[in-house]
Amino acid sequence: MFTRIFGKPKQETNALATLDKLNETLEMLEKKEKVLIKKAASEVEKAKEFTRAKNKRAAIQCLKRKRLYEQQIEQLGQMIMLEGAKATTETVDALRTGASAMKAMQKATNIDDVDKTMDEINEQTENMKQIQEALATPIGAAADFDEDELEAELEELEGAELEEQLLQPATTAPAAPVHVPAGRQSTRPAPQKNTAEEDELAALQAEMAL
Repeated sequence: MFTRIFGKPKQETNALATLDKLNETLEMLEKKEKVLIKKAASEVEKAKEFTRAKNKRAAIQCLKRKRLYEQQIEQLGQMIMLEGAKATTETVDALRTGASAMKAMQKATNIDDVDKTMDEINEQTENMKQIQEALATPIGAAADFDEDELEAELEELEGAELEEQLLQPATTAPAAPVHVPAGRQSTRPAPQKNTAEEDELAALQAEMAL
């Protein structure tokens, strides 16, 4: 099938290689043209200098060289135009070859075959997912665990943790004050004033003692 689709790969390669060579030739010709233009301009400047120096013969020689450079520039211009036309023709041929290859691919490709292939790929992908899920299923004793029992056990642990947190302040609270008869009250200075929370807790504990 691929042979039918890409029937002429060598011709396409040759066309690209030809285009590359033509582009290289154009670049070389353009560089030569620039060099000749600079040389012609240089001869004009020399001719002006010789004219100012009253050296007529040398000025004429410079102008002659300028004319020769101009002739070469004209020839190069024609060559550049010719090479450009060749490059254009090769480009059009390469595009035509590419279009033909695209048409051949479209003719060789059946949309029903594409759909069938995609369905097969999707089916195999689904099968692989099922296989992975089966491999991930617990084996032996691990498979007998009841999820509801595990959830209930987890809730019990959370409840015990919460109860422990609620009871924690009561276990760390200061002990209730000891009641001493009025005649035996200590003459020592009063202890440091408790906070409002400690006072409230002490009063509650005193009421419970009564």
